[in-house]
Amino acid sequence: MAERRGDGAARPPGRLLWLHAASVGETLSVLPLLEALAARAPDLGVLLTTGTATSAALLARRLPPALADRVQHRFAPLDVPRWVERFLAGWRPDAGALVESELWPNLIRAARRRGVPLALVNARFSERSSRRWRRWAPGLARELFSSLSPVLAQTPADAARLGAAGARLALCLGNLKDAAAPLPADPGELARLREAVGGRPVFLAASTHPGEEAVVLDAHRRAAASGLADLLTVIVPRHPHRGPAVASEAAAGGLAVARRAAGGAPPSPGTAVYVADTMGELGLFYRLAGACLVGGSLVPHGGQNPMEPARLRCPVLLGPHTANFAEPVARLLAAGGALRVEGPDPAGALAALAAGVLSRPDRARGMADAAASTAAVAEGLPGQVADALLRLLPPPPPGADRGAVGAAAAVR
Repeated sequence: MAERRGDGAARPPGRLLWLHAASVGETLSVLPLLEALAARAPDLGVLLTTGTATSAALLARRLPPALADRVQHRFAPLDVPRWVERFLAGWRPDAGALVESELWPNLIRAARRRGVPLALVNARFSERSSRRWRRWAPGLARELFSSLSPVLAQTPADAARLGAAGARLALCLGNLKDAAAPLPADPGELARLREAVGGRPVFLAASTHPGEEAVVLDAHRRAAASGLADLLTVIVPRHPHRGPAVASEAAAGGLAVARRAAGGAPPSPGTAVYVADTMGELGLFYRLAGACLVGGSLVPHGGQNPMEPARLRCPVLLGPHTANFAEPVARLLAAGGALRVEGPDPAGALAALAAGVLSRPDRARGMADAAASTAAVAEGLPGQVADALLRLLPPPPPGADRGAVGAAAAVR
């Protein structure tokens, strides 16, 4: 692909900020940042590079129409010296920001030679990564991190480790993923699902990984046997291509199962397990469910993002493995917006927690309120990050701020 070799530049006139978001999670996290930038700098153009076709497709679906002529997407060049030089020479960004942990030595060096200020935003730097850099490439780490300023970390611990590795200005503002907009849902489809489900209690296992579905299916059987006879369990596998295997596992266990990808029909009254093996519909099921398990947490994956259900007022259940989102998980647990599945019998513990929430509306409401309040704390974060990035740019030309109020209104 020509873009991977640095070709395809179409630089717009005026100031240009380049953002690189490697994959889907990073792309989602920068969407509110794009809106904050547009509200503050109506003259600003943005080049957004990603590394995967999935993230490019997601951007095309989720970018607000008001920003469509302000944001250009390209695939990021591979970190080959002549290709990154061609990319920077063609686009000539006034400043750039890498999202989370994308450290490309040739690109960073080329930007430094050209005098392009580069920031690192929403930065993650685990203790394991810190040890590896210290052991294998301490000099390279210092060179790269000292070339990035500011470095805006997700947590104070990340900021401390980044500073020790060589970052000159490492600050903790928070995690942009905590400030993402609620996942979307088609209103008509949500109404159709609610009508099909009726008054049945709905338990959601969201973004599950291999090994978790067996626990969820066992928990479903136990909860149904202990008083929730009409329970509907919805399983959304993290990777939709696993849908047939998940459905087969449920059927082999004697459960009536339906797959959403096999025709798109909603669950029938006799469906016990509904496998939602489609892309981009998780927002539907967080709105439908009375409680949810956030996947990747029952197995040693580190957990998926618990703030997605929290924003949509869905009570959150978590397994023991949540290192990927340790800080927001701690806040949710402390506030009462989430409960932890613990003990030697995860299926039994999950069944008990899910039944306890689904059978007690007062408890569910309390958890939903606490989860939503926890998620709301980060609402001002995109604006803070936008302000930090705008300080890297040259001042706007005279008159460029005209219409700022209208631009801000257009993207809200």
